[in-house]
Amino acid sequence: MDKSILRQAQQLQAKLAKAQEELGDMTVEAASGGGAVKVVIDGHQKVHSVEISPEAVESGDAELLQDLVMAAVNEAIGKSQELASKHLGSLTGGLNIPGLF
Repeated sequence: MDKSILRQAQQLQAKLAKAQEELGDMTVEAASGGGAVKVVIDGHQKVHSVEISPEAVESGDAELLQDLVMAAVNEAIGKSQELASKHLGSLTGGLNIPGLF
């Protein structure tokens, strides 16, 4: 195998590892119910915070609150996956490498 190809592969691997680490520091926010529920999640799909407005709790409608939380979390996950895809995709040139995102 050509040593330059191996070196390039190692450089790409190092860049990808750094990019994946950076995703942990990047966050996205999603909201539902007109801002009644807000979720912040990072590029690794780890939830950092869930904020529920007092009005949403005072309504007493547990089913509605559950739906709002679920909607906000699902939107945040989608945004996080899109962020990861864009961030890592710039390094991989659009190749779909299993396990990256």
